[in-house]
Amino acid sequence: MTTRLALYPLSAAEAADIEASGPGGPSAAHWAPGYPDDGDRRAAGRLLRTCASVGDPGPFGAFEIRRRTDGLAIGGAGFHGAPDSEGRLTVGYGLIASARGFGYAAEALGALLSFARSRGVLSVKGDADLDNVASHRVMTSAGMRLVAVDDRLRHYRVDWRDTPAQDPGECAADAGPAVGRRP
Repeated sequence: MTTRLALYPLSAAEAADIEASGPGGPSAAHWAPGYPDDGDRRAAGRLLRTCASVGDPGPFGAFEIRRRTDGLAIGGAGFHGAPDSEGRLTVGYGLIASARGFGYAAEALGALLSFARSRGVLSVKGDADLDNVASHRVMTSAGMRLVAVDDRLRHYRVDWRDTPAQDPGECAADAGPAVGRRP
């Protein structure tokens, strides 16, 4: 939970629903207009492939971002799998067009970073297309720093190798950033 958002861990069944559905699909009662978008469907597919190849990533999977005011899903965020042998993760996020520009992405990313750090993760990386200035700002706002630029992407990272973990705040002990699951 954050001040304005709830991040709900997705099960494989929920990810399959998102991957297969366009806006107005079977779970539409919990979806804001425009959700899921193509990015949400790709993220759901990634979670399904991870579950099929290595099993459920547990708390390091995908999350649905919901506004606390109305409970509607406005996007997704999550990890691209469990931490590697060096304690590193990759993170991604996205919002439907109507939810952009309100600081929700930085709020959700900040919650994921706090959760990862509280679980002993040592480093989290993310990237964005060169022209995606909004995403560059989101990662910077959440405490990530630019570490590389190539011909397609700007690469960001946060490292906690030399600093102790902070109190995870309102994060649930085992379920990930959300206090509860989908209603």
